[in-house]
Amino acid sequence: MELSEIREILGADQPGFRARQLYQALYRRRVAAIPEISTLPAALRHRLAEEHPLGLPALERRYESTVGTRRYLLRLEDGRTVEAVWMPEPGRDTICISTQAGCPVNCRFCMTALMGLERNLTAGEIVGQVLFVAGDNGGLEEGSRLNIVMMGMGEPLLNLPNVIKATRLLTDPGGIGLSPRRITLSTAGILPGIAELGREPVRPRLAISLNASTEEMRRELMPITRKYHLKDLLEACRAYPLRPWEKLTFEYVLLRDVNDSDADARRVVKLLANLNAKVNLIALNPGPGIPFESPGPERVLAFQAIVRRSLPCFIRKPRGRDIFAACGQLKRNS
Repeated sequence: MELSEIREILGADQPGFRARQLYQALYRRRVAAIPEISTLPAALRHRLAEEHPLGLPALERRYESTVGTRRYLLRLEDGRTVEAVWMPEPGRDTICISTQAGCPVNCRFCMTALMGLERNLTAGEIVGQVLFVAGDNGGLEEGSRLNIVMMGMGEPLLNLPNVIKATRLLTDPGGIGLSPRRITLSTAGILPGIAELGREPVRPRLAISLNASTEEMRRELMPITRKYHLKDLLEACRAYPLRPWEKLTFEYVLLRDVNDSDADARRVVKLLANLNAKVNLIALNPGPGIPFESPGPERVLAFQAIVRRSLPCFIRKPRGRDIFAACGQLKRNS
């Protein structure tokens, strides 16, 4: 709930400052239970605890990687489960969160796609992942440099109202107070959602899953291209209203002998010409049911060398492959 919604549930019989006290307790002090909010009268705490439970997810299971990454299987109020990932690095930490339970976008190289879609997450369930995982790792303490990536389960632009509300909650200086620069949303290319996102005053950074250098290849790897064509996606990217500090990010999952050739790299450069953009390369994180292989390191470096002549191009190192926590691997595997 945002501050205005908290005012509504408190009712007219409560003084105006009570809503702010409750809001700050939830989002700034991040209390674990309503009875712990000592600034509120005991009777009000009792009523709120009875009528409006906090709604934080419950830990179903936590998986520990040898590189420090943690994968969380979190249980929601209706029994559904979603996954979030904690990735510590020197100087900053990142939480990868889900926006849907499952995913309706059938990318052929992604294990989450094998699940199909169960349902959208609420704004509270999206924010709840951040609060739970950060709380388990001290990620929101003063001086921390926390990044949020909406790259877990689901297609964020197919749940945009809840994603935007969650972004407002995460960035409100009176609450959690993250910078919009530190929140990134990744989409397979839902064109109406890209346009709608660009009109929002408070929004995450935008990342586009490209993953192919031609329309035909992208249609094979990402069937959503049959509805939202590559040329139209690039036109939507050219029209997207970037903020002064912002670049578009294009993510490219490299599949051995499928989309990783030098010719593919040159075509990617041509596709992204005249865009204020950078490219993140991701060597496929393999898993059960995925009919592709990961290219060798030398092929990834060769691809990067061609792209970076024209565009900033980075290699995203896998973090947590050993616990199925890397990009494209979230499928509740044990």
